[in-house]
Amino acid sequence: MASELMGSRPAEILLVEDNDNDVVLTREGFRLARFAANLHHVPDGEECLAFLRKEGRYAAAPTPDLVLLDLNMPKKDGAEVLADMVADERLRHLPVIVLTTSRADADVQKMYGLRCSSYIVKPVDFEKLVDAIKVIGRYWFTLVVLPRGGAGSGGR
Repeated sequence: MASELMGSRPAEILLVEDNDNDVVLTREGFRLARFAANLHHVPDGEECLAFLRKEGRYAAAPTPDLVLLDLNMPKKDGAEVLADMVADERLRHLPVIVLTTSRADADVQKMYGLRCSSYIVKPVDFEKLVDAIKVIGRYWFTLVVLPRGGAGSGGR
C-alpha cells in the first residue's frame, strides 16, 4: 500500500517497544495488512533517540517517516522521548503515534501536550490490531502530506 503511494520505496517506520510479544504481533500485523514498510525496532527510549540521531551503531539508520512510540518503557519512557524530540530541531518534524495500552486521561493529555501526532490504545484483539495498522497506513501514507527532506521522504 505505502510503496504505491510513496513512489518506489516502502515506508520507514520506527517501532519503539520494550515488549517482545508486542513487537512480534506488530510485525505480523504489518505483514498481514500488506503494508509496504521497513519496520525498524528499538527496545527503549534511549535507543530510540540514538536511532533518530544516527548515533553509534545507528549511524546508517534511515530517518523514519513515522515513529510508533510506546509510553511505558525502561530507561526513558515515551513522554521523555517525545519531549526530547520536540526540543531537538532535527527531530521535531517527525510524526509520532503513541501506541500504548494506557487509556488514562492524564497520559492522553500529557502526550498531546508534548505534541504527539496521534494517540492510539493498542487493540488487544489481533484482528483489530491488523485493522489499526491498515488505518494507520492509509491515513499517514495516503491522506497526510509528510515533510520533505529531513524525514527521509525520498522526494515525496
